Amino acid sequence: MYEVSKVIKGERVKFKEPDPKFFEAIGGQEGMKRLMYDFYDIIYESDIAHFFPQDKEEFDKVKEKNTRFFIQICGGPKVYEEADGMDLNEYMIRLHDDFSITEKARYEWLGCMEEALRKVDVPQELKDDFWDYLEKFSKLTVNTFADGSTYYAAFMPEDIKKNQ
Repeated sequence: MYEVSKVIKGERVKFKEPDPKFFEAIGGQEGMKRLMYDFYDIIYESDIAHFFPQDKEEFDKVKEKNTRFFIQICGGPKVYEEADGMDLNEYMIRLHDDFSITEKARYEWLGCMEEALRKVDVPQELKDDFWDYLEKFSKLTVNTFADGSTYYAAFMPEDIKKNQ
């Protein structure tokens, strides 16, 4: 359904935040919660489940926290408080620095999201816009490369087109 472009170490990644129409079309906070909980249930059965807590209660906390990120980044209310004044995209990039994220893990993560998105009854152009954000933004979380090297993407505010 969707293409995934290759990560090039050190490449600047320009992206735009999702169109708020996606948030509206999916059904606001409750719709986003359904999508994200389905997505994380798929993740829990995937090859990258080890990145997440295996305790159900702890995993449920991750689902809830990450749902709040997506609610806010998609134009919903400001419900993600952990960033504490930091740009939400930058915060999420830096949060991933604590994990060894490979391109293979990124492909798996995106594949899980694609599976969840297929189940959502939202106009395709809005799904495509949301995917574009995920596909590009996820490049910035990859920090471990096949040659054994690491690289932590720089956050460049000018590379983000924000929805106001």
